[in-house]
Order: sequence, then structure tokens, then C-alpha cells
Amino acid sequence: MILARTDSAPWLRQALLTLLLAIDEGVHIVDATGVTVYYNAQAGELDGLEPESVIGRHILDVYPSLTWESSTLLKVCRAKRPLLSEQQTFTNFKGQRVTTVNMTLPIIVDHRLVGAVEISKNITAVRELSEQLLDLQKLSTDSQAEGAPLYKAVARYTFADIYGQTQKMVELKSLAQRAATTNSPVLIVGETGTGKKMLAQAIHNASRRRQRPFIAQNCATVPDPLLEAMLFGTTRASFPSAENRPGLFEVAYQGTLCLDALGAMSIELQGKLLCLLQAGCVRRVGDSKERPLDVRLITILSEDPSSAVRRGALRADLLARLNVVTLRVPPLRERRDDCVLLANHFVNHYNRVYARRVIGLSEDVIRLFTAHTWPGNVRELRHALEGAMSTMDGDVIESAHLPYDLREGRSHFAPAAHAFPIESAAGSRSLHDTLADVETRLIEQAMQQARGNVTLAAEILRIPRQTLQYKLRHARSLQT
Repeated sequence: MILARTDSAPWLRQALLTLLLAIDEGVHIVDATGVTVYYNAQAGELDGLEPESVIGRHILDVYPSLTWESSTLLKVCRAKRPLLSEQQTFTNFKGQRVTTVNMTLPIIVDHRLVGAVEISKNITAVRELSEQLLDLQKLSTDSQAEGAPLYKAVARYTFADIYGQTQKMVELKSLAQRAATTNSPVLIVGETGTGKKMLAQAIHNASRRRQRPFIAQNCATVPDPLLEAMLFGTTRASFPSAENRPGLFEVAYQGTLCLDALGAMSIELQGKLLCLLQAGCVRRVGDSKERPLDVRLITILSEDPSSAVRRGALRADLLARLNVVTLRVPPLRERRDDCVLLANHFVNHYNRVYARRVIGLSEDVIRLFTAHTWPGNVRELRHALEGAMSTMDGDVIESAHLPYDLREGRSHFAPAAHAFPIESAAGSRSLHDTLADVETRLIEQAMQQARGNVTLAAEILRIPRQTLQYKLRHARSLQT
């Protein structure tokens, strides 16, 4: 709710106008009757409209497909309560279909509603892609009834593909194999690049559900309202243009659903997931019908679960429901004796890929591999060997064939520890400014190392891709 006083200082109006002009999201303000009083250029870009054609007109005149019940702005005007993350699909008067995620707040002056303000993000393209994904997954599920193999290209790893002779890996595989024989939820915890998704696939392929679907969804790659629709499904009544589509819980019926980056899911959606698990049934968005839930749930976290709970990224009650079996995948630095075993496996793999006859590693490379801290874990090791074997001559991998940073004892998967000395960074500056400067330099370094690839840069920084995208957009807005 937005509160204001009628006797506010004159400069407040100018301050608010300056803020509205500077904000990088679509802003739409209406009076209590639904007539637009402010509509910025960013909102026009989102909706495909000119601000001049919207200001002074009623919402239902500009968006003929909306109604008093479906318009988020009109709903807030009527109920006088905010909507913090509401998906809305509409057709503007040009005939263009648009889907947005809106935060809509009532404007209250002297205890009286005078209007509503809405901040919008356009997710039309993302929503279309998610619906195509659901359609493809449904099509694949339907093909199973006709005897076609299902998702073998997705759940392609088995326990035979997980290499490791150290005690930690032997114990992990033994525990995971025992867990595979049950239907209990499994929580897999480990740093990036340790092979968590591979372990999830191995559990599925060793279970009684191996002939049924294996569906994996990264929670950090989809906006929250779309993620809810993807997980639970939709009905035609859920929002304009919605179709009757099964969610991933239905698509994975009698199979396995793997939710990666669980901590990126909003606390609100985590609550809905918890209710689903407790009820043992799934209800599509906008539907009252309950459908039976028969899915093996595997969740993945890249940080310690208790730390995620403490920082508010994970509900404690949901964690208690999910960690019936917890599998911690050790980082490569905790199983250095597996480095050579893994390296030989990757050498054999790339011999087949590149039609080479490399016989192994030099003694220098073996010493380097066993001494390196491997912040990027198995993924970093694999990338290093792939790069070496794609360009080298000869039949033995020498240290000169490896990436420069690896030879120097550093890693492109994590910024060097000495890159930003505290003494020179702080000086007389405030802590906030110093930390902001260090963060900016870390992001710049990661983007350079990833050659502009946001996904890889996020892995280097060990943050969700969405978080990095937000920080990049924010940095660009400050520069302009």
C-alpha cells in the first residue's frame, strides 16, 4: 500500500516524477475509476503502445480483452489490497497478445483510495517457450503409451558413469543406490560442477520408476509465476489465453521430478509446493479438481541447507519435508585421489570424440592436478582436458597444453583470492561503496572469463543466473 499526505512538501511531487522517469520497469498508474493518469515509456515498450494513446483513457478501452475481474489494476482498486506477483495476459487494442508479471499497489491518501500503481515485466516470450516445453513434454508422455522409449536421452547417466574410488565417493554411491530402491524424497547438496544432476539421473535409472518420465527443471531459469504454472499446470480459467495444460508434476506421473536450484524459488511458491506434498495431490492453477500425485521428488541445492534457511532462501518446514534422504556430493578438493581416475576417463572420452590417441598425462600434469583446489570441481577438470585435447599435438598431455590459469595455480571458475586486497580497496570509502566496487569488478572479471556468456559467468561467481542478469541490468542503468 502506498500512503501519502495531502500537505506533503512541494518537492515530493518532483522527486516522484524523477523516480518514475528513471525506473527501468513499466509503470502504469490509474485513478480510482480505472482511468490512466501516468504511463511511462517503458510500459509502452512492454505493451506495444504509445503513452499518448493510453493516458486519459480507461483500462478496458485500451485493453479490450481485460475485464474488471481479470485486470490487476482494477482488482486492486476494488479490493484495496496489493497484488505482489500476478501474471496477466491480455490483447491490446492493436491486437497484440502480451503477458506480464505485475506488482500492483493501491494508493491511499487520507485513508481514501485514489488510485493504483502497477510495475510490470514483460514475460511474453518466456511464457510462450514454457508452454511449448509443456506441450513437448506432454507429447513425449503420450508417446509412452504407444510403446516409445521415454526420456532416455535426458536420464542417460547411471551409477556406472559416476567415477570415484575415494571413501567419500564409495559411501555416497552406496547410500544413493540404497535410496534409489525407495520412493522417499532425496535432497542432493553440493558445489557447482560436482555432478549433482548426474547423480539424480543415476538414482532414477536405478529405481523402479526408470521406465517412466524423468523431468528436470532449473528453478532459477524461469520467473516465479511461470514456474508455478509449469509445475502445477493451468486451466482456461487461470488467466486470459491460458489453456488446459498439465504441469510437470502431472507430466512426471509415476516417474521422477528433479528440481534444481531450489533456493531460487520464492518463499511463497515454496509454501505452495509444501502444501502439494502434504496433500499428496496436485491442483492446476485456477482449477478446483485435485489430481493424484505419484512422483519421486529429487531436489538440488548448491549451498548448505541450513545456511539457505538462515538467509531466508529456503523454508525450514519444506526442508524438513524434502531431506528425508540427504546426499552430499563432495567437492573435488576433498577427493583429490580421484583426479587421475577422472582425468583418464575424460581422456578416453575425448579420444573417441576427436579421434585421437592420447595415452595419458605427464608427471607434471598429475602433480598439478592433485595439488589444484578445483573450485569448478569435476566440470573444471573436464573443461581443462577438453581444451587440451582439442588443440594439442602428441600423445601425452603436458602442462603446456593446459589453460594458463590452471598452470599458474589459479582457476577461471573463481576469481583469484588476491585480486581485491582489502587495504587498497577500502581506504576512506564507506563499507557499502567498497563492497559495491568489489562486486562490480568481480562481475566484470567473470564476464570477461566467460566471454560474455551469462550462464557460465554465473557459474564462475556461484550465483543464480537470474541474480547476475539483474545485476548486469542495474549496472547498465547506472551507466546511462
